[in-house]
Amino acid sequence: MDILLTLLTPTQLGLAVAIAILAGFVKGVVGFAMPMIFVSGLSTFLAPDLALAMLMLPTLATNGIQALRQGPRAAWESIAKFKVYLIVGAVVLILSAQLVSVLPMQVMLLIIGVPVTCFALMQIVGWTLTLNGQSTTFEVIIGVVAGFLGGISGIWGPPTVMYLTALGTQKHEQMRAQGVIYGLGAVSLVGAHIGSGVLNAATWPLSAAMIVPALIGMFCGRQVMDRIDQVVFRRATLFVLLVAGLNLMRCALVG
Repeated sequence: MDILLTLLTPTQLGLAVAIAILAGFVKGVVGFAMPMIFVSGLSTFLAPDLALAMLMLPTLATNGIQALRQGPRAAWESIAKFKVYLIVGAVVLILSAQLVSVLPMQVMLLIIGVPVTCFALMQIVGWTLTLNGQSTTFEVIIGVVAGFLGGISGIWGPPTVMYLTALGTQKHEQMRAQGVIYGLGAVSLVGAHIGSGVLNAATWPLSAAMIVPALIGMFCGRQVMDRIDQVVFRRATLFVLLVAGLNLMRCALVG
């Protein structure tokens, strides 16, 4: 506990645990949005690089569970199907992660806030992209965008969800594919930020401390998934993300 309180006050630690539970809960219900809620929430009272560090290990744990829910064989099928996206995204993520230590805080807040806000707005107004099948060119483009955002902010969900939705991916396959994509992305993110110094001896205990709250939230989310109107809940989640994204942009532009 003393190690955790060297970087956070008790109040900040309590808020971080609450945000981890909320992020895990939402992920348990809809399969994504955990990094957006996590980073958006923590960045309102912590430095973005510390928020990013705290996100890494719980993201790795929850996505591993989500990816393997239908077994290793099904997970491997998703890896094979989206290999171009995964390879491009991982390479760009590792490269862009090195920019975290040199980018000003305002720029990082905008990089996090703008995609969160745009994604939420597009989904709320009902804008969707429709593709007739997988496109290597489109996968490369989306992989570059997702990898860049992932390396800088730990958030690569919006372009991934947009792509899977555009393909008309079945619900269970989409949940599994998201787990695989985000899980392998999380592995790359951890490796990249060990190199960048964001995840270090001081920050990894904080990240590890967020695993249990995130898993508790995810478990609770799964329990209520079949008992609520998921469309209504997802729409409410998007409005929360919209507010969080706008707040990050306000912090970046106004201070």
